[in-house]
Amino acid sequence: MTTPNSGDRRAALDRAARLRQLPLIDQDIIRLANEPGFGRWLEQVRAIGGCAHPVHLSGHTTTYDPATGEILHSYTTRDEPGERLLVRCRNRRRSVCPSCSHLHAGDTYHLVRAGLTGGKTVPDTVREHPRLFVTLTAPSFGPVHRTTTDGTRCHPRRGADRCEHGRPLGCPAVHSTDDALVGQPLCPACYDYTAHILWHAHAGELWNRFTRNIRRHLATTAGIPQTHFPRHARLSFTKVAEYQRRAAVHLHAVIRLDGPTGPGEPPPTWATPTLLIDAVRAAAHRAAARTPHSPAISERTLQWGTQLDAHPIDADGLDDEAVAAYVAKYVTKSATEASAGTDRRIRTRAEIDCIPTTPHARALMRTCWQLGTLPELRHLRLRTWTHTLGYRGHILTKSRAYSTTYAALRGARAGYRGAAVSSGEERTIRESRWRYLGAGHSPGSALIAGTVAHALLLNRAVAQDALRADGSPG
Repeated sequence: MTTPNSGDRRAALDRAARLRQLPLIDQDIIRLANEPGFGRWLEQVRAIGGCAHPVHLSGHTTTYDPATGEILHSYTTRDEPGERLLVRCRNRRRSVCPSCSHLHAGDTYHLVRAGLTGGKTVPDTVREHPRLFVTLTAPSFGPVHRTTTDGTRCHPRRGADRCEHGRPLGCPAVHSTDDALVGQPLCPACYDYTAHILWHAHAGELWNRFTRNIRRHLATTAGIPQTHFPRHARLSFTKVAEYQRRAAVHLHAVIRLDGPTGPGEPPPTWATPTLLIDAVRAAAHRAAARTPHSPAISERTLQWGTQLDAHPIDADGLDDEAVAAYVAKYVTKSATEASAGTDRRIRTRAEIDCIPTTPHARALMRTCWQLGTLPELRHLRLRTWTHTLGYRGHILTKSRAYSTTYAALRGARAGYRGAAVSSGEERTIRESRWRYLGAGHSPGSALIAGTVAHALLLNRAVAQDALRADGSPG
């Protein structure tokens, strides 16, 4: 006997059978497109720029006038698809989220540029202060294959000399930039992997000693007591860390000399770019740190490498925009792009063998993991930072008075878009309650979000090309 709704059931079964024959992503896209709130969900995805790993929140926010009790603005996620709001993951790495990394690079550009040319609460007079672009490198931990721009050989060496492990001490090849050997040790057994990891772990301490030495050198040269330096001048800076092909970190820094109160006050008359360069070179040569005493490893004195560049900005072909763009380019660079580790923390030693990176980087991670077992190195938390090869610092840091902050830039952007209460509404009160529901996309939504992100990036590129064609800065 046929029931009245048997035809509908048969049709539903037929649709389900057809869906099972489609790939998983296609099924998920069809499911999303047939949901009632698909249009609003797509608006949210566009609003966050096609973020690859959005955070899902549930809650509400209410803004009201405390004097009258009048509700000025109210928002709740109850009317949203799935009763949730999507917000950006804010990951800086291109390999994790291209959309958020592009936004982070833009914020970094404005943060660095404001400290060079003014703006964003920084006065324009900073252009007249001594400003340097400095590059500090790691020392050598053993010879590695290298590429050259003039076509010279990697490590030319006469004869057939070999190391104690039987490997050649030289390399007659001319490596191209995309050669997989570039950055790899000539002999992994001779390479000092322990020193490499310990240098990474102490890079932050070396930087602190470097900046203190700059202040001391400037005070001594100016003929003032070192303890009185803050009364005469202030050292401001921002720096970004970059992994070289040999998986060693080096630092690009913008260093500026201000008056004692910060960028709004000119530095003393004795402060010149030449004097600041001399202080940087002397400070880099003197900065040193000792590794902790350990019966398992020998003590080492850690210092900067011999390659040091320090150039005045607005000289030697360096300008403010070029320096800011250079720093912003490296702040979004992921570890895997430089064959220097992985973007995510390592939980077990077995994970290291599964990471798609170079044998040199894997050897560094194994060394970092092993050193993390030593009680005298416990304070370095090397196992926690195995994925960054022991480097424990932020990719970009700055002194307090250098320029604006990321939080201020994000707040200004949110206020411009109407997502924050205007600064003029000082007497209003906002009450919010939010709950974390999860993060990420389903297979189908990930494809849609990726398409949205690609379209937005393409639109920006076309707009920048149009501006350059009109003679405007891109």
